[in-house]
Amino acid sequence: MPVGSLASIALNQMPALSVPSDISIAVLSKQLDVTETMGAEMIQAMEHSVNPSVGGNIDVYA
Repeated sequence: MPVGSLASIALNQMPALSVPSDISIAVLSKQLDVTETMGAEMIQAMEHSVNPSVGGNIDVYA
């Protein structure tokens, strides 16, 4: 279960949250989204770099 859904469940169960708490939860949710995106991009970059034939031969006499 994603943390964002846990935050929405917590918000639904406690409707009298203060504004700073709402802002903190919103910032945390946004940061989690950014972290997930960066992690997915890092995995994709690492998958593209796993090609042993690329960069194995360098022509230094050209």
